[in-house]
Amino acid sequence: MNTDLNTEPEPIPTRAGTLAVVDIGSNSIRLVVYDRHRGGAAPMFNEKVLCGLGRGMAKTGQLNPDGVKLARDNLVRFTRLAHALGVERIDLLATAAVREAEDGPAFSAEVEALTGHPVRVLSGQEEARLSALGVVAGFTDPHGIVGDLGGGSLELVELTHGRPGRSISLPLGPLKLIESCGGKEADIAREVDRQLGEVDWLKQVHGTGTFFAVGGAWRNLARINIDQRRYPLHVIHGYHMRRDEIDRLSAVIGRQSKRSLSRIKGVTKARLEILPTASVVLSRVVRILGCDEVRFSAFGLREGYAFDLLPAAEQELDPLLTACTAIARRDVRFDDMGEPLMAWTDPLFPREPAAARRLRYASCLLSDIAWREHPDYRSSQALIRILHYPFTGLSHVERVCLGLAAYVRYGDSADNADFKPYQSQLSAEDYRAVLILGLAQRLAYQLSGASREVLAQCALRLDDERGLQLVLPKDGTVPVGEAAERRLVALAEALETKAYVIGG
Repeated sequence: MNTDLNTEPEPIPTRAGTLAVVDIGSNSIRLVVYDRHRGGAAPMFNEKVLCGLGRGMAKTGQLNPDGVKLARDNLVRFTRLAHALGVERIDLLATAAVREAEDGPAFSAEVEALTGHPVRVLSGQEEARLSALGVVAGFTDPHGIVGDLGGGSLELVELTHGRPGRSISLPLGPLKLIESCGGKEADIAREVDRQLGEVDWLKQVHGTGTFFAVGGAWRNLARINIDQRRYPLHVIHGYHMRRDEIDRLSAVIGRQSKRSLSRIKGVTKARLEILPTASVVLSRVVRILGCDEVRFSAFGLREGYAFDLLPAAEQELDPLLTACTAIARRDVRFDDMGEPLMAWTDPLFPREPAAARRLRYASCLLSDIAWREHPDYRSSQALIRILHYPFTGLSHVERVCLGLAAYVRYGDSADNADFKPYQSQLSAEDYRAVLILGLAQRLAYQLSGASREVLAQCALRLDDERGLQLVLPKDGTVPVGEAAERRLVALAEALETKAYVIGG
């Protein structure tokens, strides 16, 4: 190790496959570092600074001077930090404020000179497309309209089963509307209605699909609703609200003072100024588009940009199964048990729909996720980890199914207090499937000791006449044992049948 401070520091090794996206927006700038070799959506590093570059632009046509200084200083910091982390590729993207400001080109040139990296100023269409790709990366087969609300603009993109189509970028960002409409709710609503009414293709998609809400201000609205409902799963991505809920929330926020809003859990102080306007925009957009449901996306332009850089074959991969496979390989004890467990539990799930089979495979991949934890806490740790892990490509109900299956697999009862708040999210059919799968996984691990070779020597059979049968080698190489017998009986009870052991 070199301890001489007067010598030249050793070069920082480059981390292959890493990407830093620096997003220069109208209200905030953000650095996110991704590792494209890893499954899942969790960034390696994420930092945001609210600069307000677009504040005052409606009157001056210029970037906000205070925002320029704050942005310039932090963009230097962001790029230097990315270099210090050994990031392989660093890309700077600028959106509405820099795109539209008279001094936008000068600001970009200054940032390029200071950081040594070019600033790519996105057109409105590019910004819309990348935001839509972020939703494509974060959801399974999304269909409807993507809306990305930034400080200076609103991008709307048609999504047809995961394929971006027609798009528009409109000057309906909260900073711009506050200045042009004086912060008056009625004037803001009329301006939103007017501009949307001039977009012909929006009339053609009225009432079709889901509205996918992207942007920090709208995520804050979701946080408020989660807190007000006392919703048990504090995860923004995939959270959904009905149109009438959006209208009620907008009305409540519109009546609140900044002081009142600051008391609401989940509302960041920096968002207080724009939150009422953002709620009006969401309410009017959803009503005009005729969308009955809003789903909030934690993925947007930055994730869409990273997704766009992937080879086409990787873009087609299932994001949930990719993440679960990476976790299984990283946390493996003896063997990867995902595929063997799928085959072993197949007899318990005849005539299974494709979506349910996909979720069962994800559960099997995650089935040994907590083996390193203390035995007394494995079930609760598995539940918490799965519920809060930044998975994508699954609904909240599916997330709860995965968490509760792991909870049962590690031996806790569905009657326990940890389980109850989430059980209410499931239908009776989903709850039964979760219980059966968790108990089957628990039996499999008891028999095999997490060895796929041992599990391959055992089999389950299920039919109406003979009940549930556990078939073991006749030579006794896999003895059933008292603990395995108890788990077999518990599984049979969940299946509402009798249990038998054959061989052993």
